[in-house]
Amino acid sequence: MGSISYRNLDQCESFHALLKEKGGASLREVLTPERVGSYQVPAGGGLFYNYAAKAVDERILSLLSDLAKEQQLLEKYRALLAGEVMNTGEKRKVLHHLQRGELAGPVVHEGVNLREFYVEQHEKAFEFARKVHEGVVRGPSGAPFTTVVQIGIGGSDLGPRALYYALEGYVRATKGALPMEARFISNVDPDDAAAVLSSIDPARTLFILVSKSGTTQETLTNAALVSSFLREKGITEPKRQMVVVTSKTSPLAQDPDYLAGFYIDDFIGGRYSATSPVGGVVLSLALGPEVFQELLAGAHEADRSALEPDPRKNAAMLDALIGVYERNVLNHPATAILPYSQALHRFPAHLQQLDMESNGKRVNRWGEPVAYPTGPIIFGEPGTNGQHSFYQLLHQGTDIVPLQFIGFVEGQTGFDREIDGSTSQQKLNANLAAQIVAFAKGKDAEDQNKHFPGGRPSSLLYGGRLTPRTAGALLAHYENKVMFQGFLWNINSFDQEGVQLGKVLTKEVLAGTPTDPVLTAYARILGVRRS
Repeated sequence: MGSISYRNLDQCESFHALLKEKGGASLREVLTPERVGSYQVPAGGGLFYNYAAKAVDERILSLLSDLAKEQQLLEKYRALLAGEVMNTGEKRKVLHHLQRGELAGPVVHEGVNLREFYVEQHEKAFEFARKVHEGVVRGPSGAPFTTVVQIGIGGSDLGPRALYYALEGYVRATKGALPMEARFISNVDPDDAAAVLSSIDPARTLFILVSKSGTTQETLTNAALVSSFLREKGITEPKRQMVVVTSKTSPLAQDPDYLAGFYIDDFIGGRYSATSPVGGVVLSLALGPEVFQELLAGAHEADRSALEPDPRKNAAMLDALIGVYERNVLNHPATAILPYSQALHRFPAHLQQLDMESNGKRVNRWGEPVAYPTGPIIFGEPGTNGQHSFYQLLHQGTDIVPLQFIGFVEGQTGFDREIDGSTSQQKLNANLAAQIVAFAKGKDAEDQNKHFPGGRPSSLLYGGRLTPRTAGALLAHYENKVMFQGFLWNINSFDQEGVQLGKVLTKEVLAGTPTDPVLTAYARILGVRRS
């Protein structure tokens, strides 16, 4: 592996050349049928990344390719895959790709082949799921488990939850029924737990407690709340209905009363953990081990495609480069994620954490302030719901918001009917196609209330059908896009110090020792401290 240098974005010659292209390409002029057919690249897992409606031309794309080379994006990705310390804040390797497959040879840490360790934990989860499905593993009452509830927050909840919702319809359509129903408890708000617990049969429910550190306040509080609920229902050994996903050194791992334990390590960040046992245990139980295996295969395919040296043929890298152009040259502050698939209704929420927790940084890899914007604000909802919500601002507001559409030629479930000359899926995709063109080209009108300025750039990630393989590739595409953008900005995309201060102050309030009288005042009016 050659020498790698790290530099801020504004130290790159190609970036300064891009700044001269500040107007971007005129979408009204460049968006042609030929461009729609040619401005796309495979993204893995049967997905394609189409960027025909992005405000880039051949000159800009050439400069973006120069920037990719100048910032050594491919070399840095390869270094990450090989196990170099890329999380500089916590001095850790970054190995979520290794959960899906090996791309750069063995990664060994303290004598342990980590790929073998990850495979071992996956296989352990698959075997456990099969035993639960077969009724070999049961609760203390002897009743078979029919429901699984994941207790976790942040990365222990958002990715696995999004993937479960993404694929439950597919499994019902292809298998006739889910192996188990899944529920999720994340918020420390007791009403969250109450809503879930009121919908289950306590004796037939298996709980998964997910916390890498084993000390996450919200997760441990909810676990205690669930244990109390189970005891009230006559279940005297609640932990015999609980498994843990944690690190081998956490307090949870040392408790032999739990039904089973599955392990991750410090090299798997929470928001990157959906393809680890954090997602693997609940998805194998709820959807089946073979579904999760196919998801891993799709993610690995996308990871492999991200090794393509030519940025014009590398979907994740190209998506990242265009995104940085929009953020740092065109000065667009936000990006909307707009899946035209109801199954992906929680996917934007996962991407909010993935992107904003990773790249919401104001200092570079060495802790020095950067002089340019980094990660954009991420938000989104499924189409066509969003069209009747916030698209007004997207079409005619004062800010231009780049758009990332996701769509599929076919529905997941086959539940479709022809109504008024077209099927529901055709109507959905007609809306998607119409929105891309409306945003790009707009419409002139003398009445300014009816004038659409256009020039709103968008991309389209699309495939034939949302399957486990395409879901895995979709997940990995965005993980890799975020990684490449972090490399471009020269920031550490793999820690999250921004969440720590609030945790510290929360502990002060609960311990009755707040150091700030303003904190005491707010705690008092919210009923936390009454003295």
